[in-house]
Amino acid sequence: MDQEQPAVVIKMVNNGPYQVKGPMRLVDHTGNAFDVPERRSVLLCRCGQSANKPFCDGAHARTGFQSEESASPHADETVS
Repeated sequence: MDQEQPAVVIKMVNNGPYQVKGPMRLVDHTGNAFDVPERRSVLLCRCGQSANKPFCDGAHARTGFQSEESASPHADETVS
């Protein structure tokens, strides 16, 4: 069975940022949009140490951030 690809894919990079691929609009908690250049992907901070939040500046490597979550094979069934 051939599944259609989603418009946006968010990948958790091991020990690193979130990589967001696809057309997107990134907004803050009040709805103001960040200036996101049109490109294939954006890296968002996951370690909380970036000086350029919400974007990644490589701080995860300098601070030793560790995180390697993996999705379970049935993760879609538990989301509601």
